[in-house]
Amino acid sequence: MASSASLSGAFLLGQSNPVTVHVTVDPNRQLGRTPDDFLGFGYEISSVAVKGLLAANNHKLLRYYGNLGPHGVVRIGGNTADFSTWSPNGQAVSAPKATVTNRDVIADLGAFLRASRWKLIWNLNLGSGTAESAADQAVAIADAAKDRLLCFQIGNEPDLFARSGHRAGGFDYAAYHQEFSHFASVLRKRLPDAPLAGPDVATATAWVSSFANDEGKNIKLLTEHYYRAGQRQPAATIENLLHTDSRFVNMLEALRAASHRFGTPYRLVELNSFSGGGKPGVSDTFASALWALDLLFTLSSYDGAGLNLETGLNQLGFVSPYSPIFDDEHGNLSARPSYYAMLAFSMAGIGTRVQTDTTSPGINLTSYGVSDGKGHTWITLINKDVDQKARVTINSLSKVKSAELIGLKAPSFDAKAGVTLAGAEVSPDGHWRAKDIEKLKLVANGEITVEVQPASVSLVRLILR
Repeated sequence: MASSASLSGAFLLGQSNPVTVHVTVDPNRQLGRTPDDFLGFGYEISSVAVKGLLAANNHKLLRYYGNLGPHGVVRIGGNTADFSTWSPNGQAVSAPKATVTNRDVIADLGAFLRASRWKLIWNLNLGSGTAESAADQAVAIADAAKDRLLCFQIGNEPDLFARSGHRAGGFDYAAYHQEFSHFASVLRKRLPDAPLAGPDVATATAWVSSFANDEGKNIKLLTEHYYRAGQRQPAATIENLLHTDSRFVNMLEALRAASHRFGTPYRLVELNSFSGGGKPGVSDTFASALWALDLLFTLSSYDGAGLNLETGLNQLGFVSPYSPIFDDEHGNLSARPSYYAMLAFSMAGIGTRVQTDTTSPGINLTSYGVSDGKGHTWITLINKDVDQKARVTINSLSKVKSAELIGLKAPSFDAKAGVTLAGAEVSPDGHWRAKDIEKLKLVANGEITVEVQPASVSLVRLILR
């Protein structure tokens, strides 16, 4: 397996002769729609207890959200949720296994949701809490979030409850569902129309299908988590990030099948590169942007309803290196590479997916087509090859009036800084505006040629006649 150093050397050497790639897009052949609230962030519940973080006066953070659009989903949960305590009038505490939430921090969260216009998924404590306490908290959440509430989850990663110490060995789906049903029954006595989601598993995808079968139309979302690997595992490398994870594809196939079979959308509500907060030197590099953008489009192509990239404080009590929005815990924010992937997707990934056929032999390049409903079709070209550039010829089966190019790039695939989208960085206070938009030349038959550098992304916008 190539090391990061050897990969970096390959990037610097480059290749003089680009690989020829052909892309044919048919804007009239529609494959499905990617919802407006596809993008989202995931937080540990301990983050809610941090004063001033998820609050309406945190204007910097709101600008980071605003760059991605007025629709999105905040998910509050994580491992800390099943160790947390609800104390309506108590003192808020942010701690890995001793977080306390109260009415004040919930009110702040509600105001933040209204200011951002994003929706909320909230994880109730099944691991160490009671159904009565969960219901009491849920009433407060519903009152604060109002129409911003998307759904409640009951328990975080229950398939790992035995490992986390919440249950004895042998805790299986049947045991989980029995407990879920009890919590749901108590909750709905207080909130009859409470929207629920689940089973919020770490890896037990089979639980999702069983849960959908048992709960049917009683639930709002099917939910699962995904990490490429553990941050201390041998698989936690840049090389693995840049290549397809067959486990991820198999998981999406199973989730899509369950979703279609029972008519309930599915969402990956906790997701990032490597569990345990990510791996420094991998999860915080530009490679993570290439990985994240390709993953966003892959999930969309499997009819996923969206995802929540984990950010901020993790279950170990420090800010994760993989955070899209990195917070130094002194009021200073910065956009990490994966945030730029989300920003690019907000431009080119939301809308109606259209048929895109690609021939790309000998290069790790993928392409995706999306029509935005404004007469534009976006072609996203993601070159995850660190030493090979591509000369891409795009042919549209609909007539093209003009075309533009926006680049997502960095000094190298392992760079931690210097990432730009449309030639501009996101400022620490959250401001971003496209700077470089290149006009592309159309040849007589309407074809467009784009040269995509190693470890970079080209967003091509076709303005149709």
